[in-house]
Parts: sequence; C-alpha cells; structure tokens
Amino acid sequence: MHTNLSSLCVDQARSLREAVALMDTSRLGIVLVVDAQRCLVRTITDGDVRRALLANLNLEQPVTTLLRRKAGTRYAQPITALVGVEPERYLSILKRHRITHLPLVDEQGHIAGLVRLDDFLPRQPIPLQAVVMAGGRGRRLHPLTQDTPKPMLRVGDRPLLEIIISQLRDAGIRRVKVSTHHHSKQIADHFGDGSEFGIELSYVTEDRPLGTVGSLGLLEPPNETTLVINGDILTGVDFRAMLAYHHEHQADLTMAVRHHEVKIPYGVVECDGPAVRRVQEKPVMGFLVNAGIYLLEPMAYRFIPSGQRFDMTDLIGRLLAEERTVVSFPIRESWLDIGEHDDFAQAQEHVKRLGVSP
Repeated sequence: MHTNLSSLCVDQARSLREAVALMDTSRLGIVLVVDAQRCLVRTITDGDVRRALLANLNLEQPVTTLLRRKAGTRYAQPITALVGVEPERYLSILKRHRITHLPLVDEQGHIAGLVRLDDFLPRQPIPLQAVVMAGGRGRRLHPLTQDTPKPMLRVGDRPLLEIIISQLRDAGIRRVKVSTHHHSKQIADHFGDGSEFGIELSYVTEDRPLGTVGSLGLLEPPNETTLVINGDILTGVDFRAMLAYHHEHQADLTMAVRHHEVKIPYGVVECDGPAVRRVQEKPVMGFLVNAGIYLLEPMAYRFIPSGQRFDMTDLIGRLLAEERTVVSFPIRESWLDIGEHDDFAQAQEHVKRLGVSP
C-alpha cells in the first residue's frame, strides 16, 4: 500500500502542471485530488492528462478545469475501498472493475492510501511484441551514415538502437524484431540473438526499401499487440502507459503524436472571398505531428500487403476507410527525431537526461 500522501495528493486549487509534476515524481500514473480536509474529490490519471493535451487544455489552469471535463463520463467517479480490510478484497475490486489503481479512504472519506494491481501481482512482461524499423539509409545524416546504419550511430557511449532496445527491455518487452536493409549485417553482428541484452531478438531484412510499415507484410501475423517504433527516435515515452491508453480506447491502431509549433514569418490574412476578415501578424501555429511510435492489433496486418512498399499513412488510411478505431496518444515525455545533423548533436545532450539502464 502506498501511504505517502504528500506524493499522492494534490489540492483541487492547484494547477494541472503541478498535478502532472507530482504524477511524474511518484511514477504511479495517478494523483488523488483532495479538498482542504483531505477528503477524496476525484482522481487524475495519466490518460486524463493526455486527453487534456489533445483538447489543448492549458496546464496552467486549475485541476478543477480537467475535473469538469470528466463530469458525466465513465471516468468521473473514482472507485474506492475502505482502508484496513483484507488485501484480497482490494485485489478482487481491482479485477472486478478492471482498474489498475484503487484509492483507500477511512470511514469519514479522508484519503488514507492507494493500492495498485501491480502491488499484488509480480511485474509481468508487457503482452506485446516490438518491431524496430531500422532499415533507412539516413541520407540527411550523410556522410555519417555512408558506412553505418543510422540506428547504429553512437549517441553518448552506445548505438542509438541499443538505447531503444534497452528501453523496450526495461519496459518489460521481451520479444523484439528489427527490420533492416542498409548495412544490415552490422546490426545483426552487434546484437546477435539479443541474449546479451536481455531480450529475444530476430530480424526481418528488406531486399529493397518497403516504406515505413511494409516490412510487417513479411511477417506472420501475430496473436498479440505489436509496438512499432522508428529506429531513429530518442524518447522517454512510457510504453506501459501507451498500451493502457490503447486498451482503454479499444483501438485497432494507436499513433503517438507530438505537439509541434511553426512560426509563420509573415502576416497571415484570412479572407471571405475578396473581403479581409482578419490579419494575424507572424502567428505561431500548433499542430500534432506523427511521433513514429505505434500500437497495432493483429487485425491490422490484414491490410498490409506482402512484399510491397507500404507506409504507415497508407495503413491508417485503409483502417479509417474500414471504420476501424484509430486513436492518437500524445507524448508529454521527451522526444527527439534524429533526422538531421543538428538533431544528432542535440541527442548527445538529450540522452543524458533519459537515464536508460545499460
């Protein structure tokens, strides 16, 4: 049971940013919103925060702003239990309601602690396989990539691909496939079967470039969810949180997205025919961009042709045409796409903040 209330509870008058910082400190994926008497008001989960980001909610706003958005939804009222009962009852409630967190209160409703499903069950490997797309030529990083695959460029003291594989392993993923093409032998020689890195590693080699997802068409369709990640990404994203979000939304495909701002160096004119309606001087425009990390259900493989060039945008288009569920997962953690020389230089500093185990 987690009883450090200072790391669990946030006053409802505090800002969302403070609540997020508390959640990141505790690493529990939840904060408990309390009133002045420390009675439980509501909860805020990692998923709530990410949905708020998609809705462009300002993190400087008070916690109550997010709670009002939750009102009337299935996430509105937290499920609680009385503190001091047998642990088996807590586990029964967690399983019956298919939840991962259970706040504990006393008879007056004051918060007394928190239990999680992970407290009762040993930490299990994540029930998914991962595929790392590592076949690109990395032309924009030439000449660094002339004789070296881009994912094998050293970031800090290790190849980028080794950092990614270590993160997958640390998240509980045990089976990883690497899709290769450019200088594929270097990758296989370095990682072998993955045993030295604590994973089961295998390879799918493209005889010609097959696009951002075409190599999946060379694989036997799996029985479990697949995590697909580009081999040139340095990120601190929580893969377990992404999988929970994917399941929560009953998605067929979940795409990680990142907020990106573009400053327009001109005055932007909005017209209705010849009539000018508004002029904005050098506005900053925000967009959600593809972050190169995806979760796919097995059914998605049916839409991927075998041995043909096929991009993730093609797959998403086909799924949407079939009215399948495709959702976005906003990354609020660190993220860097290493596509240019400036990105590669930035990655050398960025990796120091990730704290990835060897």
